Amino acid sequence: MDFEITENSLKVINKNELKYDLPFLWIRDNCSCDQCRVKETQEKRFMLNAVPVNLKPQKIDFDNHLLNISWPDNHETSINLLELENFQKPRKPEKILWTNDFIPEYYDWNEFLHDTNIAIEAFNNFVIKGAICIKNAPSEPNSLEELAPRLGPIREVLFERIHNVSVDGHVYNIAHTSLEVPPHNDFASYSWPPSVQALHMLVNDCKGGESMIVDGYAVLKDLKEECPDFFKILCNFPVPFREFDEENETYAMEPIIRLNTNKEITGFRYSNQLMQMINPNLKGVDLFYQAYHELCIRVNSDKYKSKFRLESGHILLVSAHRVLHGRQEFKPDGKRHLQDAYYEMDNIENNLFLYKTKRGS
Repeated sequence: MDFEITENSLKVINKNELKYDLPFLWIRDNCSCDQCRVKETQEKRFMLNAVPVNLKPQKIDFDNHLLNISWPDNHETSINLLELENFQKPRKPEKILWTNDFIPEYYDWNEFLHDTNIAIEAFNNFVIKGAICIKNAPSEPNSLEELAPRLGPIREVLFERIHNVSVDGHVYNIAHTSLEVPPHNDFASYSWPPSVQALHMLVNDCKGGESMIVDGYAVLKDLKEECPDFFKILCNFPVPFREFDEENETYAMEPIIRLNTNKEITGFRYSNQLMQMINPNLKGVDLFYQAYHELCIRVNSDKYKSKFRLESGHILLVSAHRVLHGRQEFKPDGKRHLQDAYYEMDNIENNLFLYKTKRGS
């Protein structure tokens, strides 16, 4: 291993190839000694403003993958270069996109709740594909509360903690009718919509009403490849969404597609029924509507819709920033009662990490 000191960084060279370029401020900021970290929690105590911006090491030594730095104030920092290799490993399983040939994997309610290996398998599947089903769940109302030990606490929103969806209850959106509910994700009207939704079928004695789900990331991937200008517009144009009843209102004005700093898709906000009138004086309204028209064609195409029937005791779990859900029209000739509740993907991914760690994976 060879090293080269520049004005602001230390270059680590292996077999004549640059392996790392470590800024001096980065090295100092990542000191793991007890003076710079809280010993009990490993939280960082050191504040970068405690050193000059043009900080340079006084001495550099290397011993068995350990980079040892002495600073002008005599502080010592050690960096294990082997730990840096972890940055090359993905923290989460890679997503698999799907179209209309997809049917979610089914897991037994009791096994999901009480067998950690089953939970690991289910969570892995869920993170990768964005949807799973749980079967043999109780048909008693509010059973979704029992999923909290696995999924994390319920994310409460307005309009009930656990929502009742039937034609006999409080009607404040299309889901409380027997009409077809087009693919959408819930609470696009929240600045940060819930990221996981559980839809629990308590009773389903009606004809029709098959559930449908759409992998929104698959739709957007194809849109980006085939209509890149439309994709860019949908990433940037603010769209108003509103959901309300006699006592509540939620309202957000956000683009339909959310990207991270690497330009990767991290969120799809799509709810045609909650979308509000757009100010016609906004720049680019005409181009937005062309892009939105193309998106609507794709979302509602049979190419992307996976359809199946939820029976009593089935729970559909969807990654709500990715997967759109809906249902076909049904004939209200019997009882149909569904409950849904919301959770957060961060908590599920946290539990997946903990379960794997305890198992030794």
